Amino acid sequence: MKKNGQKIIFAVVCVVIIVGLFWYTAAKKGNSAENNDDLTEVEKVITKNLEKNYPETPREVVKFYNRIITCFYDEEYTDDELYELGDQVRLLMDDELLENNSRDDYFKSLKADIEDYHDKSKKIESSSVCSSDEVKYQKIDGDDCAYVTASYFVNENKSYTRTNQTYVLRKDKDGKWKILVFYQTEGDTEDE
Repeated sequence: MKKNGQKIIFAVVCVVIIVGLFWYTAAKKGNSAENNDDLTEVEKVITKNLEKNYPETPREVVKFYNRIITCFYDEEYTDDELYELGDQVRLLMDDELLENNSRDDYFKSLKADIEDYHDKSKKIESSSVCSSDEVKYQKIDGDDCAYVTASYFVNENKSYTRTNQTYVLRKDKDGKWKILVFYQTEGDTEDE
């Protein structure tokens, strides 16, 4: 009888521990999800750890870049957050592009561009990135490169413009796809 009592107590303790661990894990996940939901888009972009969670494909790099530029032009943020957003962009850039754009020059140009954008009352209505099948891969001077096209649908005083940008990304020595250069490829204008 004593052995049965010990077995029952042991089983109850095990069940309590399992239920407690399950509850703790569920509560922890719920809290982190709630905290993430409470973040603004700017805060979500800024807090993404690109050292540990860098986008794996050229397309994903451009998609994250689009999130950042949408924050630049369409979201509210502090001066400190502007610099944090810009530093996230710079982590997506190829070393060659960084060498040709010092941090100070980059932010000076960025601020002027954002001011011009707001002066013209522009808003990015939507952006999209080509499908994975449409990404073009090519070897250039021994480097792996990828061409990714993104489209931006912009509202400027009820006049809508679609602009396409091609991003050229190059794989760095760590296997990360970095933006080397980008250029406008074509655009359409549609009045309301």
